[in-house]
Amino acid sequence: MTVRVGIIGVGVMGSDHARTLVANVPGAELRALCDADLASARAMADETGAKTAGSDPLAIINDPAIDAVLIASPDNTHRDLTLACLAVQKPVLCEKPLAPTAQECLDIVAAETRAGRRIVQIGYMRRFDPAYVEVKEALRSGQLGRALMLHCFHRNVSAPPWFDAGMAITNSAVHEFDIARWILESEFTSVRVFRPGASASGGAGSPVFLVLETSSGQLVNVETFNNAAYGYDVRGELVCEKGTVSLRSPVNSETSHKLIQSLPYPSDWRARFATAYRVQMQAWIKSVLTGSPAGASAWDGYASAAVAEAGLASLAEGRSIAIVLNRRPALYG
Repeated sequence: MTVRVGIIGVGVMGSDHARTLVANVPGAELRALCDADLASARAMADETGAKTAGSDPLAIINDPAIDAVLIASPDNTHRDLTLACLAVQKPVLCEKPLAPTAQECLDIVAAETRAGRRIVQIGYMRRFDPAYVEVKEALRSGQLGRALMLHCFHRNVSAPPWFDAGMAITNSAVHEFDIARWILESEFTSVRVFRPGASASGGAGSPVFLVLETSSGQLVNVETFNNAAYGYDVRGELVCEKGTVSLRSPVNSETSHKLIQSLPYPSDWRARFATAYRVQMQAWIKSVLTGSPAGASAWDGYASAAVAEAGLASLAEGRSIAIVLNRRPALYG
C-alpha cells in the first residue's frame, strides 16, 4: 500500500519535508502541494514530481485521493487545518506548534478524543534524533539511577529583527520542553524565566534562561540564545544519581590548519537534525499504514504550549509560575 500525501505550506520546512518524503520514504507518494503563493507550490511540484499544486488547503484535506496531510503552513493556521483533518478522519503530521495557544491545542485534543483514535502527530522531531534516543535509553536502562537534572542549550547564529524574548520561549524553547518531558517521562510543575542583565541590547535574539521543576522533583534548565553568532548549537546533559549522559552532535570531519584543529557548526537546525526529520517522516508514514501512533501527540503539543504560556507569564512578571495541566484523556495513555 502507498500513502498518498498532501503538504500544506511550501516554505522552508514544507519544502524540506517534500524533498525528504520523495527521496527517503518508501511507501509514500507526494500527491499534492498547497501554498498561499501558488507559484511557489507549482515550483516545488515541478522539483519533486507532485501531481498537483494549488492554493486551497481544504481542497487537499477533503480530496479523497489524499490519504494523509502534512501541515507546514504558518502557526496561526495549524488549529483550523488540524481540526479540518480530524473532521474527515485524515491522519496529519503538523509542524510545531500544534496551535498558538494552549486552549487552541485543547480544542484539537477534544476533537481527537471524540474521534476515538490518535491520528495527529506533532513535528517534535528530536524524539527521533539518535543522540536524544540514546540519552533516553541510557536513563531507561537503570544503570545511571534516577534522573536529577537536565541541562539544555539552544543557540542559533542570528535572529530576525522581529524575533523577541517571548518567541525564544514559544518558538525555540518548546523543543526543549517536549524533549525533556519525553526523556524524563514527567510533567512540568513550575517555570522561572531569567534574562542576563549584561545582555547588550535586550532586543531580538537576546538570551533567556529558564529553570523548570517536574512532578518527579527533577530540575531542568534551558538556555535559548538566538543571536549566538558562532553557529547552530544544541546541547544537553542528563545528570543522574550514578552518572551523566550528554548529547553528541553528528560531525563527519575535523580540520587541522595553521596550528588549529577545528570542528564545524551547522548554520541552522536543518543540517543538525536531518536524520531526525527523515526518521520522523518514515515513522509517520508507517503509523498511517499500521494505525499505530508514533511521535508526539496532540496532548504533547498542548503540554508544551501550556509550559510556554507559563514561561511568558514568568518573563513578564519576574517570578516563578505554576504549571497546571488539564486532566489527560485516556486516549493519550
